[in-house]
Amino acid sequence: MSTKLIADSGATKCEWCLLQDGKKKTILTQGISPYFLNTVQIIELLQKELLPKLKGSKINEVYFYGTGLSNANNVPIIKSAFKKLFPAAKVEINTDILAAARALCGKQKGIACILGTGSNSCFYNGKKIIKNSPGLGYILGDEGSGAYIGKMLLKEVISLSAPADIRQKFSDKYNYSRVHILTHLYQQEMPSRFLASFMRFITESISHPFIHNLIHSNLPGMIYKTSFPIFISS
Repeated sequence: MSTKLIADSGATKCEWCLLQDGKKKTILTQGISPYFLNTVQIIELLQKELLPKLKGSKINEVYFYGTGLSNANNVPIIKSAFKKLFPAAKVEINTDILAAARALCGKQKGIACILGTGSNSCFYNGKKIIKNSPGLGYILGDEGSGAYIGKMLLKEVISLSAPADIRQKFSDKYNYSRVHILTHLYQQEMPSRFLASFMRFITESISHPFIHNLIHSNLPGMIYKTSFPIFISS
């Protein structure tokens, strides 16, 4: 029986499913984005966080669904890493939005959306994606995502526009100075992951009117006049 490794990866985390001898095993690692990691870094990450949990399993097939793969130039970055680690395996690389569409819609038509560190949406005809609203990343787009809402929160806190109790709660939880935040955003790796990390604070404060309004005002206004169902994956 063929041993399969299936991955669904965002920029923050990656969930793996090992299918072996009719059994499933779930493994979690850091996210893999070809915009932030090169092939060597991906190999190092997988050797540290994934391979020890596979316990020497011989992988015959790898199916990787991930962020940033609508850009064809990014596909070899990911594929080269898997071919290095699993040279005898069949390797398929696809977008995370296709994974969401297949998982959420099955074989029926529908609109599938992703709200994670980034955001994306598509129209799926039951077999393939027909139309896609491409993600523009955390700087130009990703409305409704963890990075986008986290960015809005930081802007309000740093500019002192957020209510005093929210600013105090934020300071008590993180104790981040303005310099620390800006340094992390503009001089360190994974800025989108850093922005999305503040969703924990937002979730904990969801009952506060300011936070409630922050979320609703920054979610994209999507109204579809369609008979097709809308599915959202996080």
